Amino acid sequence: MFGYAGKVLYVDLTRKKTKTRPIRREFCKSYIGGNGFAIRLLYDNTKPKIDPFSPENALVFAVGPFAGTMVPTSGKYIVQAKSPLTNFMGESISSGVWGQAFKRAGYDAVVIKGRAEKPTYLFIDDDIIWFKDAKNLWGKDSLETIDLIVEEIGDENVCPATIGPAGENLVRIANITNDKYRQAGRTGIGAVMGSKNLKAVAVRGTKKVEVSNLEKLMEVCLSLYRECQGVGTTGYRVYGTPQSVLIHNHLAALPTRNWQQSTFELAENISGEYIREHCLAKVIACAGCPIACDHLSAIEDGPYKGTTTSVEFETIYALGSNCGIGYFPAIAKASDLCDRLGIDTISAGVTIGWAMECFEKGILTKKDTDGIKLTFGNHEAVIELIKKIAYREGIGDLLAEGVKRASEKVGKGSEHFAMHNKGLELPGYDLRGLKASALGFNTSTRGGCHLRSSMYDFDAKGKIDRFKADKTLGKLVMDREDLWAIMDSLILCKFIRGVLNTPDRLAELYTLVTGIKMTADQLQRAGERIYNLEKAYNVREGWTKKDDYPPPRVMKDPIPDGVAKGSLVAKKDFDLMLRAYFKARGWSSDGIPTKQKLTELGLNKIAKDVGAA
Repeated sequence: MFGYAGKVLYVDLTRKKTKTRPIRREFCKSYIGGNGFAIRLLYDNTKPKIDPFSPENALVFAVGPFAGTMVPTSGKYIVQAKSPLTNFMGESISSGVWGQAFKRAGYDAVVIKGRAEKPTYLFIDDDIIWFKDAKNLWGKDSLETIDLIVEEIGDENVCPATIGPAGENLVRIANITNDKYRQAGRTGIGAVMGSKNLKAVAVRGTKKVEVSNLEKLMEVCLSLYRECQGVGTTGYRVYGTPQSVLIHNHLAALPTRNWQQSTFELAENISGEYIREHCLAKVIACAGCPIACDHLSAIEDGPYKGTTTSVEFETIYALGSNCGIGYFPAIAKASDLCDRLGIDTISAGVTIGWAMECFEKGILTKKDTDGIKLTFGNHEAVIELIKKIAYREGIGDLLAEGVKRASEKVGKGSEHFAMHNKGLELPGYDLRGLKASALGFNTSTRGGCHLRSSMYDFDAKGKIDRFKADKTLGKLVMDREDLWAIMDSLILCKFIRGVLNTPDRLAELYTLVTGIKMTADQLQRAGERIYNLEKAYNVREGWTKKDDYPPPRVMKDPIPDGVAKGSLVAKKDFDLMLRAYFKARGWSSDGIPTKQKLTELGLNKIAKDVGAA
């Protein structure tokens, strides 16, 4: 096959057994790769209502057909499992070199089940699969583990994807780290690895990835590489994702002090502009990427001197403005600590921000917080809490559950300001003044997420009236969700969307790489099929309509400051948008994919399992 490796690897950690199965051409065209492969494999290999920490929860790593080729920004991989944080589809994507190495080892996906008897790391060495003793690695941080595995194998071309102490301790917001500065961060997938006694999945691939039409692909990709150096990616190349700090602050869309405000008076001190002037050490590009959005920061003085790390916008929001912290060196230190201990920075910052508000409201006291004065702006407290979360010590044991479970346990009205959807902590866009984003972030199949439809491209950028809720937003969200399902299946970085964002161009690339004829309409249909399958998985696991609603603060507490002052998402407005979305999707009024819709998409078995009449 061209583009595809043509097989899936199955690993049983309990029995230390492996096998491979070929992938049919029809399967490739129906599910594309990456996200599409992963959700189909997760659905088929996991029993309904399974405990996320059960040995039988399938952990799926997958890559797209472009991985290992010259297509720009295609070096990503995706991880899926039932999420211990949301109890729905858990999914996270990471960049770097791991995805290309995995494809060159000869696989499109790996399905890992069971639980190792003792700490183990998996080494996929082309056709040879090793179950390696990880006793000496257990307890080490994620970055140390990468270095130790590479040293043990003796080859710098080995690419480990690792967990830290948080994953080992089943922290529900634990992540997976590869290439040191790249994380599959969201939905607690690292805790699933920990539950399997799986410290890492290391890969060495030496095989070729062949494409169908090399000459034409080179021509098209050369043009894409030139476009990627143009105005569509300037902000990412100059400032990285922290360019968004001042943009959001200007829009009154930068959640501050646990969404109690929407502008931050210290935003300039944590902005992309500040970082570039005072802290920028190096600009890094992922494999095959001409954009190079990763801006490495180095702290050269003060209490956090010596910290070197990559800090993204979402981290700056979550561990910065959301916690009332306007001191960038402290945010960098907190980010570095999360990376080393294996914790999702968004979930950590939002959960800590909730705890800070609880403390300031008297819901939590110093007795509850192990003596820590948990006030907004206290960066020393944030650093200490991250450590406690990773090791489930004291109050860290509560916060390690994520903000949804923590607020349900504490109660006393704290659920009102627990900022999540479906249990996944919300990213840094104040949805009260971004109506399209409010719909898209909350219909997301993985929970509160900006990357399932990126509706801020429309409302934050002024393409639509961001303060108006209307029926047209339903189809707008649906169309972008389906397009992003395609992007996440190919897999391409969404930062290329200013250059490559239409089904016809994506279909052309797919055909050039794979030799499988794909039209724009067929590709769009595949995106719709994949998204419906994700939703069907969630329905099977217990999803109901209420799970698509935003947290109470978004619907009841108006924005108190800035140009969006007074804005909120009233329930009647969200009802209107959600009804329009379900109608556009062809789902029932309760948001369940119908048997007719699933059958139209070729999902006959799934229609029998969960389809509404």
